[in-house]
Amino acid sequence: MSRSLKKGPYVDEKLMQKVAKKTAGDKEPIKTWARASTISPEMIGFVFNVHNGKNFIEVKVVEEMVGHRLGEFAPTRKFVKHGGKLQKAAEKGKK
Repeated sequence: MSRSLKKGPYVDEKLMQKVAKKTAGDKEPIKTWARASTISPEMIGFVFNVHNGKNFIEVKVVEEMVGHRLGEFAPTRKFVKHGGKLQKAAEKGKK
């Protein structure tokens, strides 16, 4: 469910202070735990290290990401293949 239009997008204040201190061409990533923070146009060109619960995922913000959340680009779950031994044998046979 989206946030009310009268409230506006949620952008973490502390994160915006970190962005304001940096210059756009800076290679040093900004470390953050604010996965719910919406990506604003001021963040374009910056690299963020977004925490996924275990480690930090590097996310480079581009223009198409504006309006999305930072957490969308740092998955929290790792997909493990289904099938076990049978699936492994079938894949081996295809190669």
